[in-house]
Amino acid sequence: MASRQWYVAALISVLLGLSSSQPARAQNTPAYPRELATASARQQQRQQQERQIRPESYDLRSNPVTDANEGYWRNLLWTTAVVEPQEPYVAEALSGILSLALRPVSAGQARTVTAALRVANQLYQKDPQTYAPVGAQLRQIINWSPKSDWVALALSALADAPCQDAFCNPAALAATARQRFPNWANDLALQTTLRDLDQQIRPQPLPPLADLLAYQIAPGELQLYVLCRPNRAVACTTLLKDRTGQFVRDNNNQLWSVPLLTRSLHDLRWNFTRGNTPLGIHRIESTVERTDPKFFRAFGQFPLVQLFVPFENGVKAFLPGQPGAFTGSLQAYTALLPPSWRNYSPIQQSYWAGRLGRSLFRIHGTGDAPSFFSGSQRNLDTRDWSLAIGCLSVRELYDETGALQQADMPRILNALAQAGGTNFTGYLIAVELPDAGSSNQPVSLNDLATVVAHVENQRNPVSFVK
Repeated sequence: MASRQWYVAALISVLLGLSSSQPARAQNTPAYPRELATASARQQQRQQQERQIRPESYDLRSNPVTDANEGYWRNLLWTTAVVEPQEPYVAEALSGILSLALRPVSAGQARTVTAALRVANQLYQKDPQTYAPVGAQLRQIINWSPKSDWVALALSALADAPCQDAFCNPAALAATARQRFPNWANDLALQTTLRDLDQQIRPQPLPPLADLLAYQIAPGELQLYVLCRPNRAVACTTLLKDRTGQFVRDNNNQLWSVPLLTRSLHDLRWNFTRGNTPLGIHRIESTVERTDPKFFRAFGQFPLVQLFVPFENGVKAFLPGQPGAFTGSLQAYTALLPPSWRNYSPIQQSYWAGRLGRSLFRIHGTGDAPSFFSGSQRNLDTRDWSLAIGCLSVRELYDETGALQQADMPRILNALAQAGGTNFTGYLIAVELPDAGSSNQPVSLNDLATVVAHVENQRNPVSFVK
């Protein structure tokens, strides 16, 4: 297990929160460790994960959940998330770990329980039959655990599970949580989860998309729109406006767009650490270089675009001319949006994610094989993307010899630099658009072009990326 510890550390250190038809390289990108991208190296990497999936690894008597074994379980739970085994002994071990949520535990044990809840969310949604003992334990947590954040995680997991009875009925689960925690509105984890469920049960009407596309958060700042489906296994469609507010087009006068994936490895909701990318406003502040080859598998060979949510430290100026993080009220945040969108709760997710402490969101590629994560193969249309734990991922594909075959990151970096300058700044605005008929298809660029044409008819902006 030690052989992958550096990989887990590399991934977590930046992801928590930290195409071109021809191979392309961004300026100043160092040579990548090609040997790690070969078919043989990738096969070995996957086999190292699979070899850990055996009954003795999950034996709680031999490997009890103690502070001393925290590292052991952190690594094994990571492997479990990567491989997604359909084994009863894994379900039994997860259920045993979750049972600790019903009694007092040490700090190390608590961290292991939290990690197990993330993986339980992932595996129970995929296979509720094999992981039925986990589902039963999640219900026990909702009914009896004294920790509201664990109740929120369990509530979210059951509400998203593919079953129709009261066992995972969102309204019934939410009612139980509200009854057990009368002050839920003052608890950020429960508040955001319960309000998210309310939105799921009784969705607010989507405000006019044209209003959002026409609006400029701040003059002289680029805006990258990420338009997703509620099913985050479907790729998101992007649009870009330059610093003058003009929509960026390619040499064929088509709207510039690069698909992104905002799905969490754990299929967690946005308000949990390592969950989906939150909707709403993110500050864009240039790039961070990948200076150490050990980060290649996690992030690929190209620079990462830096994003910041409200309340996150490290940002130079979330608002132009106002150094530091955004620390204002929800009303101040919604004032950055067009009036018709200010009361639309899903677009407030990044504000609450920042309040909850999420951070280190990035746009990045990957040196991993898309098949490294078993979960990435569930949707055939996005099987070329690697999964992340909060970030927005792009395609980066290599052949059996480790040579780069396709990379979307250079297109993003070049477009942002041309739209916003070398040290570009601006805003990413992520929204979900309803999927009529549950087609599980990305937002159509042709449909967006119709909305953009309406916006442009008001002021006729045009911009070209060479």
